[in-house]
Amino acid sequence: MKATRTVQKILANYEGETPGVKANLHRILMNGKLGGTGKMIILPVDQGFEHGPARSFAPNPPAYDPHYHYQLAIDAGLNAYAAPLGPLEAGADTFAGQIPTILKVNSANSLMSDTAGKNQAITGSVEDALRLGCSAIGFTVYPGSDMALDMFEEIVEMRREAAALGIATVIWSYPRGEAITKEGETAVDVAAYAAHIAALLGAHIIKVKLSTDHLMQKEAKAAFEKANIDISTQAARVAECVRSSFNGRRLIVFSGGASKGADAVYDDARAIRDGGGNGSIIGRNSFQRSREDALDMLGKLVDIYKGKA
Repeated sequence: MKATRTVQKILANYEGETPGVKANLHRILMNGKLGGTGKMIILPVDQGFEHGPARSFAPNPPAYDPHYHYQLAIDAGLNAYAAPLGPLEAGADTFAGQIPTILKVNSANSLMSDTAGKNQAITGSVEDALRLGCSAIGFTVYPGSDMALDMFEEIVEMRREAAALGIATVIWSYPRGEAITKEGETAVDVAAYAAHIAALLGAHIIKVKLSTDHLMQKEAKAAFEKANIDISTQAARVAECVRSSFNGRRLIVFSGGASKGADAVYDDARAIRDGGGNGSIIGRNSFQRSREDALDMLGKLVDIYKGKA
């Protein structure tokens, strides 16, 4: 499969990486309806771990079956499908080679007490990713948690192991924990900082949440105001996260967040596109809809990222 000039330019930003890592990034970037555009839509289905099965799948019961998600991602022409070990193993043979996969190697759950440190358990390995033919591993870090330093050290080791085997790394960088207020979790200064941390940790693809115009850190607020950084629109805030990802040298996608109306999903995608982001990693807003509605919505998102809507 030839790489488009756009994809070649993106891959050139990953200096010092092994050919295997670049080949797997190429697989993701060239797959599906957005293949070759430099834009991506990824289906992540790790919410069952985080929120439980009923909260995740009861709105669309066929989604209890891992095969449903593989097929949805394939039929929608998405770039990749991301999930923990169990769901990927459940369909790895049936769907082998049909879509790039990302093994989510750490997970949290909502059954733990509120006093537990914000952390995630390692639930998969680089060896699992290699065995299942995955293009990348996915790992969540919680900047702002008292456990963040441990998480940083864990992903640095796993990333090194993965890169040596030609497997790329996606880092979910979600500010959360003792040092972060609830409003601060999506503050633009914190979101941009989280994106930068992921880049510093060696992420090949960065995943963050869309941010608000709130500025949580006093020092950062002063820096934003002194530099006159525009945070007035969602597109401007996306642009700040892109700039914080090595000035656009790292791929960055934005999560879809909690379930919401289709128009809000489309507005988010337009802001990501206009702000220079590389796309969406959208779970609940796709698999909690009926298959027909999800395919329709994902098709419209493809058109938005192609500049047709």
